[in-house]
Amino acid sequence: MNRFSRPCRLLAVALPVLLAGCAAAPEKAEQARLVWPPPPQQPRIEFVRTIANESAVDHDTTFSEKIANFLGGEKPKAGQISSPMGVVASDDGQRLYVSDFARSVVFVFDFANHAFRALNNMHRPVGLALDADENLYVAEQETKGTSVYDRDGNMLRFITDDSIERPAGVAVDRNNGKLYVVDTGHQESKEHTVKIFDLEGNLLGHLGDGRGGYPGQFLFPTYVAVDALGNVYVSDTLNSRVQKFDPDGNYLMSFGSRGNGWGMFDKPKGVALDSFGNVYVADSGWSNVQIFNPAGEVLLFFGGRGPVPGMLKNATDVSIDSNNNIYVGDYINHRVEQYRLVNTTAADSFSPTADEIPVAAEKSSEAATVPVELKDNAKPSER
Repeated sequence: MNRFSRPCRLLAVALPVLLAGCAAAPEKAEQARLVWPPPPQQPRIEFVRTIANESAVDHDTTFSEKIANFLGGEKPKAGQISSPMGVVASDDGQRLYVSDFARSVVFVFDFANHAFRALNNMHRPVGLALDADENLYVAEQETKGTSVYDRDGNMLRFITDDSIERPAGVAVDRNNGKLYVVDTGHQESKEHTVKIFDLEGNLLGHLGDGRGGYPGQFLFPTYVAVDALGNVYVSDTLNSRVQKFDPDGNYLMSFGSRGNGWGMFDKPKGVALDSFGNVYVADSGWSNVQIFNPAGEVLLFFGGRGPVPGMLKNATDVSIDSNNNIYVGDYINHRVEQYRLVNTTAADSFSPTADEIPVAAEKSSEAATVPVELKDNAKPSER
């Protein structure tokens, strides 16, 4: 994406300007755009809006309104998101589903019809996925399985197996009729795996060659995504990498490692793909989203740790609709942040040249304090 350009210094440079603009000249601040990378480089990612409560289906606030609300201490509204762990958008982007782990509910934002509803009686929901009929798959940790609902919220079936210990992310392979359920496991678990079911709930097999750090092994995996060819991407969270498998479950490659450099991770979580096949990985530790091309080469990151609109605090899941709108679960900020991919074609997805890669990506010192080790009693935001 113009080699997707180098990482940006937008938070340190542009945000104070935007804040000053909101205070001194509101009429001019209306023109403000939060983009990555910053000018004069070609923007590739643009912040669109914050989705925090049911009012999002009726009123799309401008960026300057968001900043003003933030500075003024906006009061919580009804239908407020508390702890978003799963995010999935309908193909057309007209509906957004958000699982709230603390409230044990899935919120449904129907933007086309200006409607909002909540699917209650969940049992610690985490990952979400949609099939071709927009049936909703919800991984529930308390029941150790995946509940399936139709578009009207009627429960269709419950999918589980005795081997599942702690389900997290889920993904549907529509072409091959498969459901992937990440089984994060526990500290004492011998295997951390991804279970494979057909869409009726029959167990077909699993991904993962035991617990560990070798290729094909996992250490507390969390989220999963499937590309158009049926290849599977798994965020191998405590190994600080993403692993890729073919549709038959064979290990293909991995990208990322622990560190604060360009293309490195702390705690990778949500995984999604845009229409060009590029892979987006939300990092809970660094509170950003990194973009990789299909070869696993890093292209850009956006976000960064902070409370203001467009920034993130412990990002969880990520979802991308067919129009390349990007939705990121922002756990500690209690919201979903929406961005969009702009000024980009398939030809832009190639690796930066050596002189464009900085020695270390610019991530905040606050993010560097996030603990590395996952404990069973860790807060959901640390998982």
